[in-house]
Amino acid sequence: MSISYPNRYRNYCLFDENRVSARKNLENIRASLKNPDSEDEVVEDLYILNKMLDGGEKGIETLYPELSVYNNTTSPNIQTYLAGIYRKTKIPDAFGPLISMLIKNSINPPQNANFDPNEEIGGAILEYLA
Repeated sequence: MSISYPNRYRNYCLFDENRVSARKNLENIRASLKNPDSEDEVVEDLYILNKMLDGGEKGIETLYPELSVYNNTTSPNIQTYLAGIYRKTKIPDAFGPLISMLIKNSINPPQNANFDPNEEIGGAILEYLA
């Protein structure tokens, strides 16, 4: 897996787009989210889901049971991609976890993050309220 995480010069991840293109399958991502080998795999799965949503893919909201496992994560990368998915799908059950993420991050801000996941989390919350 080759993910280049954000750094002080770039506030976004870079992915191996050939690998990403080859993995665009909801059932494979569902299985991967259930038993990931690493945080990198989860981040890549969430990135792929975000790209699929941008492309108009339907049915991603059916992955909420697998996605919800990560609602309590402290990883700013996972939080950011998860909030993006929730923003685009507006899964009703995801609103509470977004509020919880925002509160927890406000109390204990993510350390060593080169970006603020609360921007995406807050944007997702505003999208639900719109």
